[in-house]
Amino acid sequence: MTPKNFVNALSSLHIENTFNPYSDTCPVFDNANASKIRKNSLLKLVEAASKADIDSIWIGRDLGYRGGRRTGLALTDDVNIDRHAHRWGIEIPRVTNGAPVSERTAAVIWSALEKIEDNIFLWNVFPLHPFIAGNVFTNRTHNSTERKIGEAILCELISTIKPRKIIAIGNDASVSASKLTSKIEINKFRHPSYGGQTIFLEQVSKAYEINFHPLQSSLF
Repeated sequence: MTPKNFVNALSSLHIENTFNPYSDTCPVFDNANASKIRKNSLLKLVEAASKADIDSIWIGRDLGYRGGRRTGLALTDDVNIDRHAHRWGIEIPRVTNGAPVSERTAAVIWSALEKIEDNIFLWNVFPLHPFIAGNVFTNRTHNSTERKIGEAILCELISTIKPRKIIAIGNDASVSASKLTSKIEINKFRHPSYGGQTIFLEQVSKAYEINFHPLQSSLF
């Protein structure tokens, strides 16, 4: 599947109680043409990755309302959108209004990535934002049907960008990654939320042979 076909297929998904940042528009926070811009930004990102030597895909659970719902980028909030774009040599404009919104998980992820030069692609098991019915600005865990959809999409992404390994961040990502392929190395990392940031950074440090400031894990 080409990057364009991949992104078109993803943008065509419409699932109850989910927000698709590549086709849906938030009436509260999105600027004009936000979904179109997010879709185009994702296309540029996948195209760049398909031409690069990809060390790994880091996989989270799903998009959050403070992060990927706004940016259209996995594990990335408004604060770190420029860092994400810079790593791939592309432009990714911010498409939300008001002050930049931060996300705790994104802050930890990007504190690690800023020390790693390898090409790392960020994704989620379920690539949309699932929310609790009646309140779009909430997060919920994707259900089994959504997980199957996400796993099929992840398989297409793996075949498109051909990473050497998968870093599954958290239990949900690890379970899904283990189903997908026996041909790629899979490493499970602790999710950095709920007090897991210290263990997460230790695992990143060991895997990529880098050192973090001793106080870094306590700053979030």
